[in-house]
Amino acid sequence: METTASRIKRHTVTAALPYANGPVHIGHLAGVYVPADIFVRFMRSKGKPVLFVCGSDEHGVPITLRARAEGTTPQEVVDKYHTQIRDSFKDFGIAFDIYSRTGNATHHKTASDFFLKLYEEGKLDTKTEEQFYDAEAKMFLADRYIQGTCPNCGNPNAYGDQCEKCGTSLSPDELLEPKSMLSGAVPEKRPTKHWYLPLDRHENWLREWILQDHKEWKTNVYGQCKSWLDQGLHPRAVTRDLEWGVKLPIPDSEGKVLYVWFDAPIGYISATADWAAQNGQDWEPWWKDADTRLLHFIGKDNIVFHCIIFPAMLREHGEFILPDNVPANEFLNLEGNKISTSRNWAVWLHEYLEDFPGCQDVLRYVLCATAPETKDNDFTWKDFQTRNNSELVGIFGNFINRALVLTHKYFEGKVPAAGAQGQAEQDLEAVINAAPNAIAESVETFRFREALSRLVELARAGNKYLAETEPWKLANSDLARTGAILNLALQVAANLSVLAEPFLPQTAAKLRKMLNLSLTDWHVAGTTSLLAEGHQLNAPELLFRKIEDSEVTAQVEKLHASKAALNPVPDTEKPALADTVIPADKNLSSAGFANTGNTGTETIAAESPVNTWQPAPAKPAITFDDFQRMDIRVATVLEAESVPKSKKLLKLKLDTGLDIRTVMSGIAEHFKPEEVLGRQVCILANLEPRNIMGVASQGMILMADNGAGGLAFMQPGSLTAPGGTVS
Repeated sequence: METTASRIKRHTVTAALPYANGPVHIGHLAGVYVPADIFVRFMRSKGKPVLFVCGSDEHGVPITLRARAEGTTPQEVVDKYHTQIRDSFKDFGIAFDIYSRTGNATHHKTASDFFLKLYEEGKLDTKTEEQFYDAEAKMFLADRYIQGTCPNCGNPNAYGDQCEKCGTSLSPDELLEPKSMLSGAVPEKRPTKHWYLPLDRHENWLREWILQDHKEWKTNVYGQCKSWLDQGLHPRAVTRDLEWGVKLPIPDSEGKVLYVWFDAPIGYISATADWAAQNGQDWEPWWKDADTRLLHFIGKDNIVFHCIIFPAMLREHGEFILPDNVPANEFLNLEGNKISTSRNWAVWLHEYLEDFPGCQDVLRYVLCATAPETKDNDFTWKDFQTRNNSELVGIFGNFINRALVLTHKYFEGKVPAAGAQGQAEQDLEAVINAAPNAIAESVETFRFREALSRLVELARAGNKYLAETEPWKLANSDLARTGAILNLALQVAANLSVLAEPFLPQTAAKLRKMLNLSLTDWHVAGTTSLLAEGHQLNAPELLFRKIEDSEVTAQVEKLHASKAALNPVPDTEKPALADTVIPADKNLSSAGFANTGNTGTETIAAESPVNTWQPAPAKPAITFDDFQRMDIRVATVLEAESVPKSKKLLKLKLDTGLDIRTVMSGIAEHFKPEEVLGRQVCILANLEPRNIMGVASQGMILMADNGAGGLAFMQPGSLTAPGGTVS
């Protein structure tokens, strides 16, 4: 019997078109682009034909508002942000097959033809209604062009579609004392004709198609759809009075364009047509063949458009398939508050890439681990730091570093022979065998957080295995057993290099390079034979770096400072701190908030205290011979544990290149044990041993005062073999 899965030949995956009037922020990434990219990379690793399409949404009132506020044109606005968004996605590693734009000729023709077919077949209704008109500006006003007093909370600056203070959805007729945002004049009502999609005529089949045929949809998606259907559907205008957008391809329609909600989802189709033209392919099978599976990745604010309105449009057209699933996410908050572009309360992708170069996978990891899959969730910089340092550095990175460094040390970087299996080996092999199917099942059902946790469990199991077997202790007495342990650890690493690809693509590529391995096919994972005996490994590198406290503090301060720049504190309330001069363009335009005419610079109050830290006084001079007597070497932390009855000490086991030794280090108030595992440090190796709390401490870790009451490790700038001398 044929199943749905067996008949599927290809997947068309769309990601919500970002609006080209500002940058992309982490809420967009968590809600749409990271989960979509994980799914697409997973499908590719399984050898499934998949097309991943997206592009900039370049029409609509907000873009005209921004252009008016900035004294520029809508075209200049969309050109600026389309380029920035496209480049940010590329730098972040989102693997679109095409990133198009709704402003190009292909889209205008595709959207016009779509409308024309519905129009000519009599599938659109017409209606003439009175709408607000600005006689001074000589144009009908979109809801966002009208401002007045909110009848719910009294906010005098509510818009004609929503009050951003209390969140109430409004219509222009509900506003008290409405006025035009273009001229300030009181708008008047004038008749205007528009075309409508009769959603009420689609209610019955939509109810059956969603509520009966798609009970497998995520609960948040299914629930919102049911709510809309239970309230009853109503005709929805597909045109509006505006100059900016896709012009209506019919007579007597001067000054009217397609409503952005109508033309934007057609952008998925036009983007596919663009891709096909560029690659000599036929676009139609990706949208019209019954053996194609269509998936929309979106945020919750787009559920109604992709689950109810766009399917109604596609069905009325008659030639297109309907979406099989719409795995929408909820919203991601930031530091306990709703992300707000107008208040500049956001972490912008292009700024993250500047502040954390090479850390794309860290953000992917954290956003996936905290994804708002069925309810809103919160991103904090402290959690970002903790997950990086504890999970990526302390578990994943530490395990890989241990396995490769020890293999290079004892076996010249060649994969040693496997050995007899005890219970520990059998347990680890069982985890390896189960991992691919377990992760795949979670990804295929859009439970990406669960899938990521299953990936980390494999790394955790490998780390635990090395910690329990301690191959570094066996090397001098039983090299064969040491090799067998490392062989199995390396097989775990090889599996991780395949299974991590959808989640951490840059990390997976770096790991494959270290392993000298080119395997990316999902089906090869789950075995302990990916690396043959004698296979030559490349030099190890650190997969992740520690995120320092100072970096997190800087990001939080940056958030509050940028917010303060847009909402300056009255002079009488400003703290008596030094003022900071910041270019207005940096704080306003680049933050996705309209620069309302300010030029030059703006002065804002700094929010962090003045730094009064001073370096310690210089010590007396020593001779070169004094320095030469100090044996300072690079060492790798193999183990770290807290010391009972001590708040300050960590017990560290170090590979110094000369030996494996124990050092008691007074850093417990600054670092957790898992934060230092796998770290390379500098050690004063010839310091006379000292008994500390009953333990012989053989050396001293070199640390630096970071100027903020914390400590920073003195360490090499790149991975160095243990035992390397500092001179």
